[in-house]
Amino acid sequence: MANSMFPSRTITTYVAKAFIVRTLAVLFALVLVLQTLDLLGESGKVLAYPGNGSGELWTYVSLRAPQIIARFLPFSVLLGTLITLMTLNQNSEVIAMKAAGLSAHQVLAPLFVAALGISVVSFAFNDRIVSRATRTLDRWEKADFGPLPKDAAAPTNVWVRDGNNLINARSVSGKGTDTRLEDVTIYNRGSGALDAIIRAPEARTSGHEWQLDKARRFDVAKGTESDLGTIRVGAGVRPEQFTLAAIDPDEKSFRSLWNDIRNLKAAGRPTAEIEGGLWHKLSGPLSALLMPLLGAVAGFGIARSGRLFIRAVVGMALGFAYFVGDNFGLAMGSLGAYPPMLAAWGPFFLFLLIGEYVLIKTEE
Repeated sequence: MANSMFPSRTITTYVAKAFIVRTLAVLFALVLVLQTLDLLGESGKVLAYPGNGSGELWTYVSLRAPQIIARFLPFSVLLGTLITLMTLNQNSEVIAMKAAGLSAHQVLAPLFVAALGISVVSFAFNDRIVSRATRTLDRWEKADFGPLPKDAAAPTNVWVRDGNNLINARSVSGKGTDTRLEDVTIYNRGSGALDAIIRAPEARTSGHEWQLDKARRFDVAKGTESDLGTIRVGAGVRPEQFTLAAIDPDEKSFRSLWNDIRNLKAAGRPTAEIEGGLWHKLSGPLSALLMPLLGAVAGFGIARSGRLFIRAVVGMALGFAYFVGDNFGLAMGSLGAYPPMLAAWGPFFLFLLIGEYVLIKTEE
């Protein structure tokens, strides 16, 4: 057993099962408390829309709960690690394993395997469920919790600059030459100030321009409004400037975001910020694999020495320091101070080395 990467099958199953059960219990408690608090704060906004009732509240919960689960799953893995290792330590089970010739890495091996499984499930859950729930909830909030939009994938409230003018489309559908803009507003700033506001219910591509039907113009200086009929504006404004204008990595699956980045690069648009979000879709779920290593300090050392609580606090501090570093890296990546790969993976590998160092020093 000492020459194997894992302890016996019995010990591996026992430790992994205890770890998973405690992690899920902590996750359930966190989600229950946080969802309740969130619902208390947001229920007034949901019910403010005429006709909304308990059904809409349950809809909100179904869309918000996946976000809470995804955000606090790594915290749950950290706390599950600490509780599991503290229990094994207090019951002298860690001492028995080490007396049998197991190293610290062998004792932690079942936790690593279980955490890897949690990481895989977390990635699939984020990619298939959380991204869709986030996209739908964002659009629902923009509609003031009114009827859910039919197309949850269509961009909404998109702003594009056309020289000194600003073009706003409430929603965008289609791609390429089939792009359609709905509820279009053009803010004409030819003199450097707001000269006129042009509104139209719809706009579509026409060659290198955009055709607006039933357009109306409000003259700011005169305070008068006039009908323009069918006009053409936005010469040189490409359809992808609307369809790729507002990409939120949290609302996209990994594959969809990968394709969007490729399209943005083809259009000559900057992609550094959303590239960081792309790689964090991998490093984020893998943070669960890091938690047993950062919380391992709570499992070693003599429990009756009175320092078990201090060790647990140290393990918790290492875990929370990782989350702070991870958010800091993403923020620096969004500002362009860090390359996307460094922003997403830098904190992971940094705390992997820190965790290994602490574990080796603890074992010594």
